[in-house]
Amino acid sequence: MSDSFRARKSLQVGTRTYEMFSLAALQGHNPARLPYSLKILLENLLRSEDGVTVTRADIEALLNWDPKAQPSHEISFTPARVIMQDFTGVPAIVDLAAMREAMVNLGGKPEEINPLAPAELVIDHSVQVDEYGSARALAINNQIEFQRNGERYAFLRWGQRAFDNFKVVPPNTGIVHQVNIEHLARVVFDEEHDGAHHAYPDTLVGTDSHTTMVNALGVLGWGVGGIEAEAAMLGQPVTMLIPQVIGFKLTGGLKPGGTATDLVLTVTEMLRKKGVVDKFVEFFGDGLSGLPLADRATIANMSPEFGSTCAMFPIDPETLRYLELSGRSKEHIELVEAYAKAQGMWREDGQAPAQYTEVLELDLATVEPSLAGPRRPQDRVPLRTAKAVYRANVQKMAQERGQKNPQATGTATVSRDGKSFELKDGAVLIAAITSCTNTSNPTVMVGAGLLARNARKRGLAAKPWVKTSLAPGSRVVTDYLAKAKLLDDLGAIGFFTVGYGCTTCIGNSGPLRPEISAGVKQGDIVGCAVLSGNRNFEGRIHPEVKMNFLASPPLVVAYALAGTLDLDLVSEPLGSGSDGKPVYLKDVWPNDREVHDLILKTVDPAMFRKSYASVFAGDENWNSIRVPKGKLYAWDQASTYVKNPPYFDGMTMKPAAVLDIEGARVLARLGDSVTTDHISPAGNISNTSPAAKYLMNLGVQPLDFNSYGARRGNHEVMMRGTFANIRLRNLLLPGSEGGLTLHIPSGEQMSIYDAAMRYKLEGTPLVILAGKEYGSGSSRDWAAKGTMLLGVKAVIAESYERIHRSNLIGMGVLPLQYREGENAQSLGLTGREVFGISGVDGGAAKVVSVAATPATGASIRFQVRVRIDTPKERDYFRHGGILHYVLRQLASGKVA
Repeated sequence: MSDSFRARKSLQVGTRTYEMFSLAALQGHNPARLPYSLKILLENLLRSEDGVTVTRADIEALLNWDPKAQPSHEISFTPARVIMQDFTGVPAIVDLAAMREAMVNLGGKPEEINPLAPAELVIDHSVQVDEYGSARALAINNQIEFQRNGERYAFLRWGQRAFDNFKVVPPNTGIVHQVNIEHLARVVFDEEHDGAHHAYPDTLVGTDSHTTMVNALGVLGWGVGGIEAEAAMLGQPVTMLIPQVIGFKLTGGLKPGGTATDLVLTVTEMLRKKGVVDKFVEFFGDGLSGLPLADRATIANMSPEFGSTCAMFPIDPETLRYLELSGRSKEHIELVEAYAKAQGMWREDGQAPAQYTEVLELDLATVEPSLAGPRRPQDRVPLRTAKAVYRANVQKMAQERGQKNPQATGTATVSRDGKSFELKDGAVLIAAITSCTNTSNPTVMVGAGLLARNARKRGLAAKPWVKTSLAPGSRVVTDYLAKAKLLDDLGAIGFFTVGYGCTTCIGNSGPLRPEISAGVKQGDIVGCAVLSGNRNFEGRIHPEVKMNFLASPPLVVAYALAGTLDLDLVSEPLGSGSDGKPVYLKDVWPNDREVHDLILKTVDPAMFRKSYASVFAGDENWNSIRVPKGKLYAWDQASTYVKNPPYFDGMTMKPAAVLDIEGARVLARLGDSVTTDHISPAGNISNTSPAAKYLMNLGVQPLDFNSYGARRGNHEVMMRGTFANIRLRNLLLPGSEGGLTLHIPSGEQMSIYDAAMRYKLEGTPLVILAGKEYGSGSSRDWAAKGTMLLGVKAVIAESYERIHRSNLIGMGVLPLQYREGENAQSLGLTGREVFGISGVDGGAAKVVSVAATPATGASIRFQVRVRIDTPKERDYFRHGGILHYVLRQLASGKVA
């Protein structure tokens, strides 16, 4: 390494001496003015300086950062590690296995494809809520999970053996982000090599957008697509423009009864309104002193919901308290404190703030009880107006229902367990305490338990039509709820533990009971879900649920007791108690002091140490799986879960020329806020979908379809599910929903997959037309992989979410953006034209010309921006994608 600033210094902590790259050595450049997150990037550049990938000029650009300037200087950020969950991790390891074969075909050795940075995968996205409402739910769901996912788990166990630096946390352990903050996060790395100890900040990228949860510990990291994560594992830096940083000042403290969920929904609303896409957000101010680490984690977790790259919190005494509570060693905590103070990364009350691009401020005392919904996490709904918001939405939906299905009344009579009840619009069909966002937070989890205890005493229970579930983010949660004797209370009103994983938040809600499902269909009922998660996009939670609301765990319990959204929880009773008297929310809401005291009595470091002592070992189910051997994976041609993808078929050392696009057709014309949930296959596989037809042709019965997420290792399933979301509205077919399109030359209506395959046979390239915020949502690589496999060569949108734009480039798809003030409608585009895109210049162009020629009349000509933002992205695009670029670099022996 070059070390042109002579920043390599020593740090003494106790009896041990560490080598570090000191920011104090740069005092002449005033690094103290930089935000905390940029100090992390600065250290990363100092440590990685080699004169090629990282130059002195890069370091100087960061030292001279102008908070108000538009980002323009590209740097290479080298994360210390990579973290994955199984939905996104399985295809990443599939790709690495395929790259090993491609490497052999190019004349190299398979072991040249191997993670260089530590990579950890937590299996947390595969458990579904098949069984609920009983003490047997956990065991039954766990058994079903292994039956469904045996092939995938065998593949991951092969990967654990075949690849160095790769570890797997087995199923039934916890949610990736919670396991990360409770155990995997280092905060400061202590690495020994060449006989010396080296200290440097923990940094990472993850294959889940909510990787940002670890920002609460002062760890810089964010979600990327699996494509970028694979490159990072293979030693490729993450290229980025030095970002703008939005400061978010917190003052005061939450009012009694206020929860971290209420706070994060308020923050999300503020930052979405501000517009922070592609920016860092950093929290500061004396209000942090009263904000527990778990509350910070709740906020950091939802960074993707407010659109920022990350949501950073600095290291301070609360960080150390959490590290101690979660069972980290005394020596490591001392290192974290000493390192943070030596680097100017330590926060304390009253200190001068850093320089920021802009500053927002929130007095925590102004936060009020809230939900978010019914279809976006940034749409905060104060609890006091929830009933009105529900009614305004259901009125519109009822009008649409009346036009499409005049016989439907929004009501149905349902019988269950010998009792009849009326199911009607607004019914809470799913109430789920789920997701890393809140299950990592003892305050809201204990609060939910105490509310359940109080409700149980009054004789209340969840309504019979509500599917209730408790999915803790780690086994530590179960331990402290059991120690507090709250598990019995939660179970008594319906909330039994169903599994340790994302469950409802990722769409693994499982089926409604047959009689409930039949009633919903009979009345075309506008059913609702209330969950303590971070995502409530259309079609995500359950196909039979039309409104989804995010809420704190205590409010999830409250709505399960009420059974409907058509109720004002502030002024109307939840129900009648065993004494026949009305019970209001205020009657069962727990006291803040009671919650605090119970946490102090029940949560301790021994729980964390015990829970994570054998975190990689797994149970009998895991260890009994038969594992293939060898450096190359033995692909099973009959497998419907894991298949060798076609990305590297026919690949040569020299990339093909990048040409202009001619004679293209529009596969889909889409509106605003089309998320990766709309694009990428997720949730259940519909019996009538192209993916279902493919599986049934192979002898797979609908009962064994599993979910799209579980079949992410099979490109045949995933490409058939791309753009197949039941709520996707393709404006080529006005009024339609689902993955349908128009095959333009013939005028036939068909599935998007079938149309894409017909266009492919005809030799017709494809484009997508889209509106604002295209690709917002989870960091799903399949939203880009599926797009590419369908034959889409370019996307023209009004704006993009950061990760999806990057992923499109990573798969060789050209992201184009309308000029300010222009869109498909203003230009008069119908989507039925023939498109030509010229002036691409091998991916080097900043602007290209588009000609859209209708069947009759003159061509519509306009220019669009090329959203290939950095030189490294241009390299990736020219090579046909990031994996092709990396593979050629490794095969040729070059250091990229």
